[in-house]
Amino acid sequence: MHIQEAVLTVANRIASQRSDWTFAVLEAVQALPELNESSVRTHIVSRCCVNAPKNHLHKWEYFRRVGRGRYEVLPKYRVSIPAEKKSSLTAAGLDSHSATKHSSVIHAVIRADRDSYTAECLEVAVVTQGRDLDEMVRNLQEAIKLHLDGEDLAALGLSEHPRVQLILDAPFDV
Repeated sequence: MHIQEAVLTVANRIASQRSDWTFAVLEAVQALPELNESSVRTHIVSRCCVNAPKNHLHKWEYFRRVGRGRYEVLPKYRVSIPAEKKSSLTAAGLDSHSATKHSSVIHAVIRADRDSYTAECLEVAVVTQGRDLDEMVRNLQEAIKLHLDGEDLAALGLSEHPRVQLILDAPFDV
């Protein structure tokens, strides 16, 4: 399960208990202790929020910010969890990592500007840049390594030795 899916699962578990379908960032962070706190926060406030600034290349429109530190699960993504299942879920709703298929690939989308290249990973909260492609790739490898250092890769939905696949997002003139 990718981090954005884990965040959505926990948000639904928390918000489904409320009539306004809201949750606090801190509630989600506390419910996902096995994940990097800053990654969870980044996904809630930016990567998965429809009214966040457009600073990520890829976004999931799961939440809407409704107040300081409060987010609403949008109707399209609301899933009510039956009461009997709520008590049997772990804090993250991820009982069996062994039953979860782990991705062996981290995808990174590359965009070129006039004087630099920017890469943003889709599965983990990593963004970096470089003056040329070689520098950007070196920076990306280092940033991913630092981000994943000490993390439970299975909890992030990744295999033990993930590869990085680069996707160049560039205009194409025919």
